[in-house]
Amino acid sequence: MLVNQSIISDIKTIVAQSKDKAIRSVDHHRTLMYWDIGKRIFEEEQEGKDRADYGKYLTEYIANELEPEYGSGFSKRQIELFRQFYRNFPITNTLYSQLSWSQYKLLIRIDNQDKIAFYIAETVKNNWTVRQLERQIYSSLYERLLLSNDKENVLAVAQNEKQPSDAKEIIKDPMYLEFLGLKREASYYEKDLESAIITHLQDFLLELGNGFSFVARQKRIHIDGDEFFVDLVFYNRLLQCFVIIEIKTHKLTHQDIGQLQMYVNYYDRIEILPHENPTIGILLCANKNDAVVKFTLPEEQKQIITSQYTLYLPTEKQLLDEVNKELESFEEKDSD
Repeated sequence: MLVNQSIISDIKTIVAQSKDKAIRSVDHHRTLMYWDIGKRIFEEEQEGKDRADYGKYLTEYIANELEPEYGSGFSKRQIELFRQFYRNFPITNTLYSQLSWSQYKLLIRIDNQDKIAFYIAETVKNNWTVRQLERQIYSSLYERLLLSNDKENVLAVAQNEKQPSDAKEIIKDPMYLEFLGLKREASYYEKDLESAIITHLQDFLLELGNGFSFVARQKRIHIDGDEFFVDLVFYNRLLQCFVIIEIKTHKLTHQDIGQLQMYVNYYDRIEILPHENPTIGILLCANKNDAVVKFTLPEEQKQIITSQYTLYLPTEKQLLDEVNKELESFEEKDSD
């Protein structure tokens, strides 16, 4: 008898999905258990708040009583995490079943409520893994978006309260490409950087931001008998437009901007459909001169964006210094 072979793949899919749901359910109940433990510890701590060092004594006492029976998951460090978990998330119905305990452990370390809300929203919306969330936190995604946007706008886009209307709301400057594994002291040809991006395409899409999908590499276009090759072409479903990326390993020049402008004009006039928005062009460069960009392009234009890339992650202090520098420049403009 002939059997439809798709039945096997369908059953395997059902089994895999059920296993995934079961794992998520178990992890969520474990997270709730840790929250309940943290709540109970906090309540007990409040009873003895007039006694010096009671909190430290309490966590040590609980760990000594429970760790021999339940293992290292109830060490003093873990008990302190449970307590901090409850302190950071005191309302149980604000906990997300989509987030694992490992992800909550990353969020507990953040001391800014707006930042926590941002990373929760992005994790739920994009279904980030633990590794992806960790990478975004350590690459200071929130601070980088603040360099070109205000806090309320960044949170609104993350929480789906508004759709991005400007490419700068989701495209970061600088972009951190540490996942390419290239040594920062070495010099590279543009094709080397492009090949590394294609090899690590999933990580690059994560760095680009929400809504991006890959379209083409070295896209050939013909203009009146001449051939040109666009480095990378993406599409963004949130912005509903093509996004062209040109890679430059040297310091940005006005010729680079002109080249990208030509590619953007070509896509706008030849490739896009009537319902799609104007093409965005990103010059991903090793070093840029904002003044050259300013005087090469028309004022108030929003289609060409420059983003400097770096091959290593910054320290938190470096990012905060950049944010503060940007805020100071905004304040100076406002005072003018």
